[in-house]
Amino acid sequence: MSHSERLDRWVTLLDRHRGPVNALREIEYLPLAERRLLRGENTPLTIAFQDPILRGAGLSGDRLGDAMDFFDISEDDAHHLFCDCHYHGTMTGAGLASRMRHHLDRANRPSLWSRVRDFVFGQRL
Repeated sequence: MSHSERLDRWVTLLDRHRGPVNALREIEYLPLAERRLLRGENTPLTIAFQDPILRGAGLSGDRLGDAMDFFDISEDDAHHLFCDCHYHGTMTGAGLASRMRHHLDRANRPSLWSRVRDFVFGQRL
């Protein structure tokens, strides 16, 4: 599976998930080694790992580090998407799927600087 296919699969699974979804607690306060080992019940990570297609494609576990490696997610993105400090109330699968789509759309858009540069310099840089 390509990178975008893996992410699309995860977003679809989250969107369809009707059970509870738990955020990860206080990601930013853990040392990096502990952060990568972080897991929990009913997290977006367990939802991904329960899928036989994602496991077959190489997802090796339901820890934060496993998801970060497999889905190529940065530390900042993992914190923004999965940490409890960004959720006031309950995290839902559909809500997280929407948030992930928005985040991925933003990440795939050219930056303001690259759009200005291309307009001004006609993509000659």
